[in-house]
Amino acid sequence: MNKEQLLSSLEEVADPRVISAMSHVPRELFLPEPLQSRAYDDTPLPIGRGQTISAPHMVAIMCTILDLQPGMNVLEVGGGSGYHAAVMAELVRPGGQVYSVERIAGLVEAARLNLARAGVENVTVIQSDGSLGLPEHAPYDRISVAATAPSIPEPLKQQLKIEGRMVIPVGEDYQELYLVTRKNGFFAERKMGVIFVPLIGEEGFKDRN
Repeated sequence: MNKEQLLSSLEEVADPRVISAMSHVPRELFLPEPLQSRAYDDTPLPIGRGQTISAPHMVAIMCTILDLQPGMNVLEVGGGSGYHAAVMAELVRPGGQVYSVERIAGLVEAARLNLARAGVENVTVIQSDGSLGLPEHAPYDRISVAATAPSIPEPLKQQLKIEGRMVIPVGEDYQELYLVTRKNGFFAERKMGVIFVPLIGEEGFKDRN
């Protein structure tokens, strides 16, 4: 599948603004060189260290659910190779900022390099335990979590603005994608079944390595 075919296939699941943002982000720059020829296959691909880059349709669905708008302050948990952050960064321009938290040092360095090569300037990649969020830049208009948690981490909920939205997969053997909104309280809405790598951390799963 080429880029145009992929983007066309996403029209049934994604907002036109999301598809436009994805058209501006070269996914091949966020993949290991041997896999770059498969950049526009609609499938997760390995990026090393037991992690994956999400399938394009999943990035499109999560970004559509989040309803990202220019000027928003966004937290991403599970930065991986930087691709998902790059798409969100495009959607929050001008004036928006994405803070991407990744626990694996090698992926942090790779993501920074990938984002620089792609010319993305409004993403900051930080090595940390993403299950605890990133309180120094809170509160966030939007939070995107790209790893499945045993339950919705309390620190992430508390770092969400009133009227803010978070999208997060929850579960171990069977996972579901949730939209969490904050109003007077927190409301969690099931969206679909998904498959993600586990969120490792103090408020996530324990590292089994």
